[in-house]
Amino acid sequence: MAADDALSDLVARVDSALVVVTVAFEGERDGCLVGFHSQASIEPPAYAVWLSTANRTSRLAARADHLAVHLLEADQHDLAELFGGETGDDIDKLSRVEWEPGIAGVPLLTACTAHVVGRIRHRLDIGGDHVAVILDPIEGAARGSANLLRLGQATDIDAGHPA
Repeated sequence: MAADDALSDLVARVDSALVVVTVAFEGERDGCLVGFHSQASIEPPAYAVWLSTANRTSRLAARADHLAVHLLEADQHDLAELFGGETGDDIDKLSRVEWEPGIAGVPLLTACTAHVVGRIRHRLDIGGDHVAVILDPIEGAARGSANLLRLGQATDIDAGHPA
């Protein structure tokens, strides 16, 4: 099996939970669906999200100091469709959902029962189609179920931008 095929198979087996990342900077705001994310450190605590360089959220995050990461539950496919299937270059995705401003004005999606807001500690661009953003968590909430929307449950969503 070729290395690319083996990696694709491994990723499919992991079937990561999907999250929506939101950002605000100088009166602008946006959000995107993210499948690449992980705890990055235990002490000090850190979380990493990989943002597609093609989308508006990534361009805003390159200038912002904070991001919010929201877990999607299995019944929130509509949010995944909005934040993954639409582009902030064409529509204001946040005008279509309820949210409230969090730290530094970062939009907090009221429909999401778990989130963390983090201060951006580091950005890592390895020259691929995604940039890693490492967050120091500073605020969060965790309620609701742990029945999360997984990558394998959202394969029907056509991305707002090509990879």
